[in-house]
Amino acid sequence: MDESLYVAADLGAGSGRVFLAGIGSGHWRFEELRRFHYPPVEHRDHLRWDVPRILDEIKAGLRSSGIRAAAIGRRIASIGVDSWGVDYGLVDEKGQLVELPICYRDHRTAGVMEQVFERVPRSEIVARTGAQCLPINTVYQLFAHAREGITSQAERLLLIPDLLHAHLTQQQVTEFTNATTTQLVNPRDGQWDLGLVEKLGLPAHLFTPIVPAGHVVGPLAPDIARDLALPDVHVVAPATHDTGSAVAGTPLGDGWAYVSSGTWSLVGIERAEVLVNVKAERHNFTNEGGAFGTIRFLKNVMGLWILEACRREWVTAGMSLSYDDLLSRVATMPASPGAIYPDDPRLLNPPSMMTALNTQLTETGQGRTSDPVTVARIVLDSLALRYASVVRAIAEVTGEPVSGIHIVGGGSRNDYLNQATASASGLPVAAGPSEATAIGNVLVQAITDGRFQSLQRARDYMREHVHLRTFLPEPTCAFDSLARRYEEVEAQFAQA
Repeated sequence: MDESLYVAADLGAGSGRVFLAGIGSGHWRFEELRRFHYPPVEHRDHLRWDVPRILDEIKAGLRSSGIRAAAIGRRIASIGVDSWGVDYGLVDEKGQLVELPICYRDHRTAGVMEQVFERVPRSEIVARTGAQCLPINTVYQLFAHAREGITSQAERLLLIPDLLHAHLTQQQVTEFTNATTTQLVNPRDGQWDLGLVEKLGLPAHLFTPIVPAGHVVGPLAPDIARDLALPDVHVVAPATHDTGSAVAGTPLGDGWAYVSSGTWSLVGIERAEVLVNVKAERHNFTNEGGAFGTIRFLKNVMGLWILEACRREWVTAGMSLSYDDLLSRVATMPASPGAIYPDDPRLLNPPSMMTALNTQLTETGQGRTSDPVTVARIVLDSLALRYASVVRAIAEVTGEPVSGIHIVGGGSRNDYLNQATASASGLPVAAGPSEATAIGNVLVQAITDGRFQSLQRARDYMREHVHLRTFLPEPTCAFDSLARRYEEVEAQFAQA
C-alpha cells in the first residue's frame, strides 16, 4: 500500500510550524516545511492574535506540502491543526471573524476570577468542570468579554484550532481536548456545562457541538482545495490542544509523569478517568481531555517563557548571548545563586521580566542580579524544583507513586534542565521527542486513517523511530541546600 501522508500544523503561542509526515512499515518520514512567527499585537485596546495572518501561513505550508507530496509520488490523506488553549474567536452567521481574538496575556481578566466566584463559588466550578482556576481560562475571558459587551453579530465561539478548521472546511465544531481548557465543560460526559453558562450569564448560543479527537471535520472547502491544489483531502481534528497532542505523541512508560516543556510547562499524568477531590482542588490540578478516552491530570507551570522574556530584554539592552552559550555557562557555575517561585502571577506578562524577578528575589531576601547567566541558572533550577514539587503532589493526590518523568517539547533539548529535573525529583528523566506535539497530531490522524488500531500501537511505533535521552539523579549537598531554599520560597508564594 502506498504511504499516505499527513500534514500537521502546530501552533504555539507566538510561532507555528507545518510538518509533512508519513508512516511506513519500516520508516518514519517527518519534514518541517514551513516555520513562521506571529507575536500578539496591540489593537483596539487589547492584545490580540492576527488570525488572518496565521491562516495565510498555514495555507502556504499546505501548498508546500502538496508540492512536496507530488514530488515524492504520495498523496496527502488529511491535515489537522493544534494550538495553545483557552483563546477563542467570535464569528458571524457567515463564519467571518467579527474581531481579532484577544490573547490570554491581555489585561482584561485582571480581577475577573473574583467576580466570577461571587456568582458561582470556586469550589462549585471546580467540582463541575474538574479544571484548575487560572485567570487565563476561557470562562474568565468570556465573562470579561460579556461585561465589555459582545457584539450582536457574534453567532459562534470557536477556539483557535477550531476557528482555522472552520475556515478550511466551512464546518463549525469544537474538539474535546481543547474544549476542556475553557473551564466550561463537564469532562465526565464531554459536553458544555450549560447550567454553569447560564449561572454566569454567558450567551449559550455561541457554543458549537463538541467532537472527540480524531473526528473528521470534513473535506477541504472546494475553493480552498482548488487554490491549494489539494483534492480529496480531509481535515481531521487531532487533539487540538497542543498539550493533548504532545501527550499523544509521547511514548510514556507505565507510572511515568510527563512534562510538556515550552513557553508553558504542563506537568501531569495520563489517567482513564477524571479525578476531583479536596486534595486536587487544594493543589489546583486540572482534568483536561486527552485523545481516545484519556484524561490529562496536570498542572500548568509558567515554563521557559520566563527565560525567553529575559532574553528579549537582554537583546534590547545590547547583551547578545546565544542560547547554547548561555546554557554552557550556566552548567559551569559551581552552585545556584538563588531560587524563585515560577508560578508567581506577576510573571505572567510583566512590563519587565527582569524587574519582576528581582522584586521576588528581594522579597525573599536573596538580593538583586542583572547578570544573564545568574538569572538563567536561577530560572532553570527553579523550574526543575517546581516540576519535582508538582510530581510529588501528583503522587500525594492520586495515591500512586510516579516512576519517572518524560520531558517532551522544545524544552526537552535543554540538557541542563533535564538533568536538574532528575536531581530535583530523584527520578529518572527521559527526554524527547522535541516535536512531540506535531507527532501526536500526526498519530491521531493516522489512527483515524486506519494505520494504527489504537493509541498504544501508535506510541509503540514511535518508540522505535525516535531517540530518547536518559538522565539519572545526581544528588549533591549544594543542590539539597537549594531545594530547601526553594521549598521556603514556594511555601511563601503558593499560599499568597
